[in-house]
Amino acid sequence: MNGPRFEMFSLAHLSAIGFLVMAIVLLFIMKDRWPSQMETRAVMERVFAFTLLLFDSMYHLWMVSTDRWHLLDSLPLELCSLSLLASIVLLWTGNRHVFDFVFYAGIGGALQAIATPVLDLSFPHFRYFHFFYTHLGIILTALYFVWIKGYRPTFTGILKTMLVLNVLLPFIMIVNWAVGGNYMFLRMKPADGSLLDFLGPYPWYIVSLEVVAFLLFFILWLLGGRRSSE
Repeated sequence: MNGPRFEMFSLAHLSAIGFLVMAIVLLFIMKDRWPSQMETRAVMERVFAFTLLLFDSMYHLWMVSTDRWHLLDSLPLELCSLSLLASIVLLWTGNRHVFDFVFYAGIGGALQAIATPVLDLSFPHFRYFHFFYTHLGIILTALYFVWIKGYRPTFTGILKTMLVLNVLLPFIMIVNWAVGGNYMFLRMKPADGSLLDFLGPYPWYIVSLEVVAFLLFFILWLLGGRRSSE
């Protein structure tokens, strides 16, 4: 293990959730006080993108140095891994199509991951900080673009995100078959339990997850988008 074992709803877990809530509240409070200069904002966005990339690069280097890096579970093919990469691209480019994926898939996946982490090492290990910092970064990036940059989630964005995810699924299934992995939990549920336990047995929970994802995206649209026609 090389560190303390992570336990769900322990003090370390609840502290991370509390920090997430405080960060979201602080971002909301600061939304009208954020620097208005475009150059300053661009620097801040790219610095944050760099920290996310740095943390994730250090994570992969740590896995390699400790013989933890394996094709079956270390490729960036989990939903949150893809969302993290998309968040970095969004912070660097401001692409509105990428925003749709980060807002819907990113927030949805990161919230689920933070609520029921698939994590073995706890505070104060580097892996603990990497896990919660990167997932927090995904959520804050999406909310930053809504509250401060003025981007608006759209219903079309839901459809585009669902399309992207369903285009990815066959590819990830092939990778799982080729390397013996379980990316996106498309072969089995997490051994330590997760929200997937409420969605039925394999393979039906994959279908249930599609429905849950659409409903979650729809709720996010109602909370952060506009009900106007597009």
